[in-house]
Amino acid sequence: MSDYANDVLVTADWVDEHLDDFQSDEPDYRLVEVDVDTEAYDESHAPGAIGFNWETQLQDQTRRDLLSKEEFESLLSDHGISNDSTVVLYGDNSNWFAAYTYWQFKYYGHDDVRLLDGGRDYWLDNDYPVTEEVPEFPEQEYSASEPNEDIRAYRSQVESAIDDGVPLVDVRSPEEFSGEILAPPGLQETAQRGGHIPGASNVSWAAVVQDDGRFKSADELRELYGSEGIEDEEIVAYCRIGERSSIAWFALHELLGYDDAVNYDGSWTEWGNLVDAPIETGS
Repeated sequence: MSDYANDVLVTADWVDEHLDDFQSDEPDYRLVEVDVDTEAYDESHAPGAIGFNWETQLQDQTRRDLLSKEEFESLLSDHGISNDSTVVLYGDNSNWFAAYTYWQFKYYGHDDVRLLDGGRDYWLDNDYPVTEEVPEFPEQEYSASEPNEDIRAYRSQVESAIDDGVPLVDVRSPEEFSGEILAPPGLQETAQRGGHIPGASNVSWAAVVQDDGRFKSADELRELYGSEGIEDEEIVAYCRIGERSSIAWFALHELLGYDDAVNYDGSWTEWGNLVDAPIETGS
């Protein structure tokens, strides 16, 4: 992993070697699974893994917003996570919501958080150990930092990005980008209109990972984004509800070290429902 900008990925072998640490009552290491399929954790998970439900535990369903600072502190405290814990996150679909959770951890200032490269599918496909046992850890007192707004974009910043020619990366499927469909099949969060933000490049979230779900090399990622003129500068990533774009943000900000890359978590469910917001359709 030495060619990446930051030491933020761990291998399945590394997690396997630290399973005793992840199952200890001591809060030094914590493993967390966050899936698109919110029932997957109940079927099986890595030993010692805590299960976070992204629908009910990682966002405010009424405001469709991130957890408040106090809610984030309560969630981590209740699950035995301390400020000094090394937290490893993983999930299905090449870490869709694990990356979203990683971004939220960074938003509230947690220093030592990492992704399991390849996620849940890689863990299962390569026969690493699993269990149905749900761990219970002693409660901790977690204190979050004030939100790091440098990694988050809001509507006003996206409007400015359009005017200023700041690169926008739409990580959705080509069909969503063109406006043919509003959301992937079976997913309910949609918008009134289809299409994309004017000037955006369509670089799918799937393009940043290999067939086995692990991230591509730094050179491959630079070539991927560089082919769209996206380099070390301010970059806004977005998708439908902010989870797939978290993978792009992770690749740009954490793996390539593009410090001005931000995640627009309002994404298309906000932009596509705004009155008079500019939209383009087609490829």
